[in-house]
Amino acid sequence: MTTLQALIFDVDGTLAETERDGHRPAFNAAFRDAGLPWRWDVETYGELLAVTGGKERLRFYAERHDLDFLGQPNADERIKVLHAAKTRHYLAMLEAGQIPLRPGVARLIAEARAAGVRLAIATTTTPDNVTTLLRTALAPDASAWFEAIGAGDIVPHKKPAPDIYLWVLDRLGLPAEACLAIEDSANGLKSAMAARLPTVVTRSVYTADHDFTGAQAVLPDLGQVGWSDLVLIHQIKKS
Repeated sequence: MTTLQALIFDVDGTLAETERDGHRPAFNAAFRDAGLPWRWDVETYGELLAVTGGKERLRFYAERHDLDFLGQPNADERIKVLHAAKTRHYLAMLEAGQIPLRPGVARLIAEARAAGVRLAIATTTTPDNVTTLLRTALAPDASAWFEAIGAGDIVPHKKPAPDIYLWVLDRLGLPAEACLAIEDSANGLKSAMAARLPTVVTRSVYTADHDFTGAQAVLPDLGQVGWSDLVLIHQIKKS
């Protein structure tokens, strides 16, 4: 039996409920700043989450609702500017302490560190989003607790492709079976499983109805789960 040596966390929806109450209003603030009539309500944003990556999400929405926007010669640059503005608004919300960690996350990270287990991040959100969340919601030096932070555009293909997890595994120098991924979405689970990682899912606001076939366990959150529980879950054999 391979010993569990590292935890690899997704961020949005896994470490914190960032999507509905963080990224969505930040996108809307960026649209207002740019004078765009776009507004993403809770339901619309839930549908857009099927597209992984913020810039990709912006393009997908424009393709379906504003072809004139995409017809501009500087459309690609405007998408980059919009996404950068959204990130600024989102970081301001983090700095204001408006986005707390989900139940059990801080305790589980502390238990894993005490057990000498290595920590990593695998996400499609930008690096600044990750480090600011860790600093404001965990501790000023929390980023240093994570040996590998795979974020943003450092790999060519985003989830559900396995690229980001393969990148993190390479940095850790560990085989997939020695790690446990913690995710919240079907795309995240597919990404981790494609990298052959055993995966625990904690359902989030937007992913309650996702298909999580293949997960080691599916939980409402990490509030009732301790380090010893994760060790046992990691050892579950999947057919």
